Amino acid sequence: MTSFEPLAKTMAINSISVYQNYLSPLKGFSCPHRQLHGGESCSTYIKRILSEQSLTQVVKSSQKRFQDCALASQTLTKNSSGCIVIPCCIPL
Repeated sequence: MTSFEPLAKTMAINSISVYQNYLSPLKGFSCPHRQLHGGESCSTYIKRILSEQSLTQVVKSSQKRFQDCALASQTLTKNSSGCIVIPCCIPL
């Protein structure tokens, strides 16, 4: 682990917390991945893995998760009545 990694992780976790508490409630939609599959939203998932993995692993895992969220968005949009479901990750 590099010397800046603990600080970077703390800053990322704090930023996600601010997003979850103040921005997410205002955006008007919820995580398509969570809607389709249940479980954690993308932000909760990333916040959790920040305490479990190295930053390099977190970047790789988050890229995969955001791709999965985009696919969930497509699935939900296709199965809805003309509504567009926005993925958590804009743009990919």
